[in-house]
Amino acid sequence: MNVNQRSFRRKWGLLLAPLLLLAVTFYGLTYGSVPISLRDIWEVFTSNGEPLAYKIIMNLRLPRVLIGLLVGACLAASGALLQGVMKNPLADPGIIGVSAGGGLAAIMAMIVFPQLSYLLPVLAFAGALAASVFIYAIAWSKGSSPIKIVLAGVAINALIGAITNGFMVIYSDRVQAVLPWLAGGLSGKSWHHLSFMAPYAIVGLVLSLFAIKPANLLLLGDDASKLLGQKVEVQRFFLILLSSLLAGAAVSVAGLVGFVGLVVPHAVRLLVGGDYRFMLPLSIVGGAVLVVFADTVARTVFDPIELPVGILLAVIGAPFFLYLLKKRGMTG
Repeated sequence: MNVNQRSFRRKWGLLLAPLLLLAVTFYGLTYGSVPISLRDIWEVFTSNGEPLAYKIIMNLRLPRVLIGLLVGACLAASGALLQGVMKNPLADPGIIGVSAGGGLAAIMAMIVFPQLSYLLPVLAFAGALAASVFIYAIAWSKGSSPIKIVLAGVAINALIGAITNGFMVIYSDRVQAVLPWLAGGLSGKSWHHLSFMAPYAIVGLVLSLFAIKPANLLLLGDDASKLLGQKVEVQRFFLILLSSLLAGAAVSVAGLVGFVGLVVPHAVRLLVGGDYRFMLPLSIVGGAVLVVFADTVARTVFDPIELPVGILLAVIGAPFFLYLLKKRGMTG
């Protein structure tokens, strides 16, 4: 891709991103078991509208769409930052154990200490952060490197997975309650869930914009960054903690939704290049659009069965990612 092509794609990407976000939001609000027209939606927001339409939009679809937007944005931002830190387009919150740490904490809250379920977002965030710190500590030996972090993450991911399965075997009588969460989905999510998740998600997404410069500098390599006066280890640790915050916020509400943090940043990088000034904002929007679109499809196409969005994203995401690898390769 030459400079002119990349500049053209960046310009149109930034112009189209808000339109896609708006379009997918209205798509999520209009389609469902009870179709609602755009006119009815307008009346709901301007003059309350019909009682049935008002209840469906305000109590069911709007909080679900907003949560989907935040979940997708957080997962895509987390994946984009991890891919920069590790210089590996295959990096993902699920690969290095961040999502697994948040998932273990959430599962313990749901099946071992159900009285703490109201603290689910806080515990999932704490679990993700604990996993990140533990992985970073293991990988540290007079400094850390992307390959050390990946290897430590794979090992910790396997360990956390074994512990999670152990809890599910011990508390097998309560597993049924967490199976939808393990599949990843937005079913039944309400304003209550949004109020818990939103502060963490918004703070993480705002901080991610301040991470653009350090992420770009890390792409130059550790030696070059140090020559420019950058504290490489401090920046790497900050980006890992930030990705943990983002992943923890998403996991706490949506469960183990996969492939968003892997596919979206990689696809955006192929389109506009690896400069985080463009790649990160477009990844955030792309993740939000993907999750809301997939969730709306999952709850409408298979009606009356509501398919968890995590399953649909896995079915679509795996072949799509393999297609990207085959068609375009690993460089952007």
